Amino acid sequence: MKLFTANDIRTIDAETIKAEGITSLNLMERAASAVAFEVISRWAPSQRIVIFAGPGNNGGDALAVARLLIDQGFRPEVVLFNTKGTLSPDCEANRDRLNKMEYEAFQEVTKSFKMPEISSSDVVIDGLFGLGLSSSLRGGYTTLARTISDSGAYVVSIDMPSGLFADNNSTNIRNNIVHANLTLTFQFPKLAFFFRENNECLGQWKVLDINLNSDAIRRTPSMHYLIDRRGVKEALRPRNPFSDKNDYGRLLIVAGSLGMTGAAILTARAALRTGVGLVSVHAPGCCYIPLQTAVPEAIVDQDKDSCHTSEIIADKRYTVALGPGISTHPLTATAIESFLRQATSPVVLDADALNCIAEHRSLLNIIPQGSIITPHQREFDRLFGDFYNDEERFGRALEMAKFLKIVIVLKGHYSFVFRPDGKVFINNTGNPGMATAGSGDVLTGIIAALLAQRYRSDMAASLGVFIHGLAGNIAAQRFGEWSMTAGDIVDCVAPAIKDILEKD
Repeated sequence: MKLFTANDIRTIDAETIKAEGITSLNLMERAASAVAFEVISRWAPSQRIVIFAGPGNNGGDALAVARLLIDQGFRPEVVLFNTKGTLSPDCEANRDRLNKMEYEAFQEVTKSFKMPEISSSDVVIDGLFGLGLSSSLRGGYTTLARTISDSGAYVVSIDMPSGLFADNNSTNIRNNIVHANLTLTFQFPKLAFFFRENNECLGQWKVLDINLNSDAIRRTPSMHYLIDRRGVKEALRPRNPFSDKNDYGRLLIVAGSLGMTGAAILTARAALRTGVGLVSVHAPGCCYIPLQTAVPEAIVDQDKDSCHTSEIIADKRYTVALGPGISTHPLTATAIESFLRQATSPVVLDADALNCIAEHRSLLNIIPQGSIITPHQREFDRLFGDFYNDEERFGRALEMAKFLKIVIVLKGHYSFVFRPDGKVFINNTGNPGMATAGSGDVLTGIIAALLAQRYRSDMAASLGVFIHGLAGNIAAQRFGEWSMTAGDIVDCVAPAIKDILEKD
């Protein structure tokens, strides 16, 4: 699914209006109907609802929602702010419609305003400002936003929490943004929804389909995409009935050290469950018996050192995944540098491989083009500097993927896949139960297995994060988010892939 900027969405709205021969007021009614349906499905007419409408089209949405709720027996208190005497044409039209109803609980604020008493038992619908906002909230709107947020009421924001920008909030003041419990957004999620620091403003969010023109959506270019099940299913290649293991790639996993054999086991098991033809694990001697016992399908190649990886020999027949549990021992760090200097094919780098590189950042420049690195937030900051928030990290990852010509998988609640061409793919499968030791090792095995099967690096990364998250969701259904382990995620990789391939 494409994700669009605020300007792109306005263009798609305009093209929808033109293509369907409707008015902007008709499209607003469509959006308001979707919001009203959500409200009606969640609350009874007896629920006290206070609606705040701004002077622009977001306010027009809110006024239309109010009218539709009144038609269904609700008695919302409606406040329209028109302090400058200028409403957008559609907002003005919806104000006039509401006035014609002679609805007593509607007030239009032109000068003074007394804030209604709001308690934790109330519902507030925030329709102050949506995509049209071009600067941070100021003056009385700042006070209003804070009052709404501090009221304890259940806050529903229409399209965007007022004060939050769809695209870039680097200079925004989050205390001045309405903090919603539920954001009902139209047609597409916005990029801002995927950054951790904005979560407190968004609450839960839901996309409402308002049937914007599909041709306009298709024609409008985008650099940001949400990974979806349909795209993953289409990308997974069917298996040839006459194939053998050599048709599905050879993967060399360099993992494990004294006390960290489990990382190598998890990575190998995940890779095998993701369909790679042959897995070989290079590990210290201390890992040999546990690996042979836990993963009998894998070949185990012993390092000459019994506790740490001291050598990594490149073999062009194998795709290499490097890092889970290998430690940052000097012997291992030297072996990683030596390997990278001779590697010519894309590799997957994770965990301690990245930590070793972080101690010698010049090694970033010798990572083979097309490689995939899979840092979590702290590993990313060790590699590229300290960042204040996810949005800053996003910008830096975009720059570095282009500069180094590699794929960066920035792991998190929403994992981002940054491609060298500047496109970013966002994954929304997964759950908090996956915040457990070894989960990242499982992801490394999945991505590496796909790369070994000759999927493009960017495709292997995008498919990998989706499969990993879906496996985590299945594990959470079976074991609960509190109790699931990385081993449970591995066990659910096969059901996840089966689910993708078999369901429409």
